[in-house]
Amino acid sequence: MNKKLEIAEWIFTVLSVIVYSGGLFPLLLSGGSGEGMDDMSSAPTDYSKLLALFFLNYLITFGLLVLRWKKSLYIAKKEWTVWILVGIAFASIFWTFNSKLTINRSIQLAGSTLFGFYLAARYSIRDQLKLLSWSFVIIITLSILMAVIIPYYGTMSYGIHAGSWRGIYTHKNWLGRMMTIGSIVFLILAMDNKQQKWRYWIGLSCTFSLLLLSKSSAAIINCVTVFSIIPIYSMFRWRYLLMIPAVITTVALSSGLSLWFNANANSIFGMIGKDATLTGRTDMWPHIIDMIAKEPWLGYGYSAFWNDWNSPGATVWYAARWEPPNAHSGLLDLWLDLGLVGVLAFAIGFGIVVVRGLRWFRIDQSWSSFWPMLCPTYLMLANVSESFFLNFNDLFWVLYVSVAFSLARVSSPQQKILT
Repeated sequence: MNKKLEIAEWIFTVLSVIVYSGGLFPLLLSGGSGEGMDDMSSAPTDYSKLLALFFLNYLITFGLLVLRWKKSLYIAKKEWTVWILVGIAFASIFWTFNSKLTINRSIQLAGSTLFGFYLAARYSIRDQLKLLSWSFVIIITLSILMAVIIPYYGTMSYGIHAGSWRGIYTHKNWLGRMMTIGSIVFLILAMDNKQQKWRYWIGLSCTFSLLLLSKSSAAIINCVTVFSIIPIYSMFRWRYLLMIPAVITTVALSSGLSLWFNANANSIFGMIGKDATLTGRTDMWPHIIDMIAKEPWLGYGYSAFWNDWNSPGATVWYAARWEPPNAHSGLLDLWLDLGLVGVLAFAIGFGIVVVRGLRWFRIDQSWSSFWPMLCPTYLMLANVSESFFLNFNDLFWVLYVSVAFSLARVSSPQQKILT
């Protein structure tokens, strides 16, 4: 392929990752006032221009896949659970509470899935990490400039989070989440590259700094947890005689730690300025479970539950006495959207990804093989108190899809191993 075209494709991918991360454009379109749940008084923002940008991404992505249609079709057959989930989202048009919204957002979900598939079909796992590192270099640079030069945009302006950095995102928690992903990427690359690794250590230092400046407690805890899990995952490369007892011991210790944490939850959360209800999240979950019980099998339709005061989500708003934009739980939102059918489909797919990840982790001894393990781990951790499963136009879903298809690709005996 022409070298200039390859460079253009690389630039397209890097910029697309930034857009899918939710960076810059939502902040600029909101005029710097979009602080998520903390800014309920601001007028609704017109995101039509951003939506047009995403549709342009879908078209370019589709075109790039068509250029390699044989390879793309071959890899697409290797991972069926992702397509089933997207198919269930489209099928929910027939029982959704809001057909127009479900159709629109299912199309966006399909486009987002296509981009995640493109990453896996076009680039090796190692190349994906390099692409992500370039994206995060731009995100870090713009976030620092935004916070220092235009603090109205780069920092939270008022409320309990005033002064916390949000960089090029509409909320400090988004900056925290992205810096956690960036930290994982830079650590893996720093450990996996013998030459010029200092660049990645600088990147890791910057992501850590921005993570702390965001003051996002959940992101900081999740980042520390993911990094702490790395030595545990390393045990899966040991011989079975050592690995099995080590894993059993780790599970036993983790169970004891979990029991201790539950018994001391109030004190632990108090140390970081939180409460055991996760800022009211657990208080509203019983009301959400009641709504799930009314439509347990198929849910209310993809992305149709939380909308306005005429949507089913309004029942939860009335009961909880505040207006959460989602369930703040990936599992609960998935159940609300697609019912138990969707939850089981995702669970099966996630289980396959984990098994393939472990298998590849034992085969490939490089640090890049940590990525298919750590990325799903962080996705699961983040969805305990937030909602990112099966989100359209969202980097979390894009990365999950890319990992799923990348593992399916390297698991194929007929396919050249990606290193």
